[in-house]
Amino acid sequence: MRTRDVTPGLERSCADDWVRAAPWQQGIQRIEAFFSGEAYAPHRHDTYAIGFTIRGVQSFDYRGSRADSTSGRIIVLHPDEVHNGEAGSEEGFHYRMMYIEPSLVRDALVSSTLALPFVKDAVLDDPKLMQAIQAAFSDMDTQLEQIALDEIAGLLADGLLANDKSVNRASTSLIDVNAIDRAREYLDANYDSTVASSQLEVITGQDRFSLARQFRKALGTSPYRYLMMRRLDRARAKIATGFSLTDAALATGFSDQSHMTRCFKASYGISPGHWQRLVSHTV
Repeated sequence: MRTRDVTPGLERSCADDWVRAAPWQQGIQRIEAFFSGEAYAPHRHDTYAIGFTIRGVQSFDYRGSRADSTSGRIIVLHPDEVHNGEAGSEEGFHYRMMYIEPSLVRDALVSSTLALPFVKDAVLDDPKLMQAIQAAFSDMDTQLEQIALDEIAGLLADGLLANDKSVNRASTSLIDVNAIDRAREYLDANYDSTVASSQLEVITGQDRFSLARQFRKALGTSPYRYLMMRRLDRARAKIATGFSLTDAALATGFSDQSHMTRCFKASYGISPGHWQRLVSHTV
């Protein structure tokens, strides 16, 4: 893929530079890239650009000043703000970036009266934003399920608000236990299906973003992560009883064996094939 086909303003500067793009998806685009010199000329997006530097120094001009991001630091660029980009050291820079439509952040705000959050510092450290970024890049080979995209939008909205000093961040911490129980029971019963956020809204009487926040407070994880772990629990059990890897994947809601393998390794630290070999030797 040519670099300039991924997002406007990108320029290829060296034969060793590369860009890997996730499948196109309405509302969000995700890339991972490496550049060794000048990466992209001045340009602007109509989206938020949020990501982090994996290694090297990622340098850019933004809002009248120079910024440098190093390994593990987060970058937040706002819609319609001109910026460029280049390597800040000879080793080049490796990074991941998502381009998310402001409407998704708007929908996920805790109050409809809030303006879109603005983060003054283009380079920062924030666990909540990093959590959202890591969730977005947990699997680059497939489109995000809607319930996962809603989770990411909610985390981004919370993280951006937390870093916008102009916003009053007072909020309630009440949890609707009955709504959480209904959501959990529905996810348990439908682990092998694609669960839409709209279905959970009907079942719980909560909007998708309030539900996600309350679910995490009550159970320590998001609805999507909970659903994924139930799929993996069932897949692991089916493999142990003799299902082939392909049949186990299809029976538990994964798009294919490769999808199951990526999620299995990320959650358990071993591949399903390794798990299959281990349980086949159990007496």
